[in-house]
Amino acid sequence: MINRVVLVGRMASEPELKYTPSGVAVANFRIAVDRGRPNQQGEREADFIPIVAWRQNAEFAANYLNKGRVVAIEGRIQVRSWQTQDGQRRRSVEVVADRVQGIGRREPAEGAPAPAETAAEEPEDLGPLPDDPFPE
Repeated sequence: MINRVVLVGRMASEPELKYTPSGVAVANFRIAVDRGRPNQQGEREADFIPIVAWRQNAEFAANYLNKGRVVAIEGRIQVRSWQTQDGQRRRSVEVVADRVQGIGRREPAEGAPAPAETAAEEPEDLGPLPDDPFPE
């Protein structure tokens, strides 16, 4: 059996980083992946896919990915079922990421100051070059 998925899409939410009681990092976020064809009105539709990343992938997502960034996700589909306290059955489908990669330039997060531009400095004049230290 094979359960493998590769997705390229845009971050639809900021990663939410948490830690388990034993200290393992886990991040949850969603990515928007465009469908292949436009709908009958000619509009592109997207699927919003929940992603779960663990350990280094979780910390990478939380530190370097922000909403709107294009990302590539490699992983597997996982279906979870549980019963609520009032007896209703719930089901969740998500992608558990084995690999998380940002694509393209990193944009600053909303509200974060833009990176300062640095002007090129004039090189310092070190005076005349010494005679050739390695004559033939």
